[in-house]
Amino acid sequence: MSAKNVIDVIIDGKIYTIGGFESEAYLQKLATYISSKILEFKQDDAYRRQKIDTQKTLLEINIADDYFKAKKQADFLQVEIEEKDKENYDLKHDLITADMKIESLEAQLQEAKDKNIELQKEIVKLQTELKNKK
Repeated sequence: MSAKNVIDVIIDGKIYTIGGFESEAYLQKLATYISSKILEFKQDDAYRRQKIDTQKTLLEINIADDYFKAKKQADFLQVEIEEKDKENYDLKHDLITADMKIESLEAQLQEAKDKNIELQKEIVKLQTELKNKK
């Protein structure tokens, strides 16, 4: 297990000390995301006129919305990956089956060529015998 990281970050102009087992860069990324959301909301006059509790709740709802949208996209992509993996497996299976069929057909072709050579030899032998009898 990695060590706990504790860093100071700036969120909405205030310094906070946050910690976690994630990297410092990740923790900073979280703080930057929260700060940018707050800034985004503060630019809206309707938001600024709300009570502080309402502002916080609206911010929390917006962050939760971002999370659920991202989760839905991740779930969709996971299903897509699983479908592609299955398709890839099926294609590999088809390729192996085709390779085995090719090998079998090549073996049959070689047998036919060998038989043809033997029959050619037999024809020459029979023609020679026929000439010798005349």
